[in-house]
Formats: sequence, structure tokens, C-alpha cells
Amino acid sequence: QVQLVESGGGLVQPGGSLRLSCAASGSVVSVAAMGWYRRSPGEERELVAIITRADDADATTNIADSVKGRFTISRDNAKNTVYLQMNSLKPENTAVYYCYTKLAHQDNWPTTENYWGQGTQVTVSS
Repeated sequence: QVQLVESGGGLVQPGGSLRLSCAASGSVVSVAAMGWYRRSPGEERELVAIITRADDADATTNIADSVKGRFTISRDNAKNTVYLQMNSLKPENTAVYYCYTKLAHQDNWPTTENYWGQGTQVTVSS
């Protein structure tokens, strides 16, 4: 089985920075996509940033317009870990951030499955 372990959330003042990490553990064979979604109070879950074709040299990133230029997504393939560097944080970035991955593990390869982390709270407030 696969587990996603998130870390890095917390309370930060407006203008501050946080770095979220998400590591996929288990018998991971290949990763098709890895990224972050968030859900703000009273809102639907939305995409923040994602890396697709994550195992390829041609991996691409997609970042929500609302955070473009302030948030950066990156991945360490050797560790099956994705990072979200969040700079110049604003109160409207307050949300629960969820790690997402689409991958194949040893028991189901080449079929891929979707996995979600438990969520980590990010609060931007003075």
C-alpha cells in the first residue's frame, strides 16, 4: 500500500513563507502526477500546483493563477517527495492543503491509482 505523509503547515504572518512537503511511501513503481490541492472554509477543493508526467524528463508543472509567481512546486524523484514553497503568503491562502498523487505501486503496476494525504492546515494571519 501507499501512504502520503505531509508536513510543513502552520501559522504564518502575511508576507511570510512556508514550505510543505509530501512523501509517498510504500512500493512505488512509477509516479504519473504529484501535487497540491487546498480547501478553504466554505469552498470547494481546488488545484494549487501539480507536476504531471513526474517521472519523465518532460515533466510539466501547472500552477493556479492566483498563486503564480509566489508558489513553487518541485519534486525529488529519488525520495518520491513533492514540495510546495509558498512565499508572500496572504490571508486568503488560509486553507487545508492536501497532497495528491497518481501512481502505480508494485501490486497494481502498470495501473495507476489516486492517493490523498490527510491534509495540513496553513493559516495566514497577523
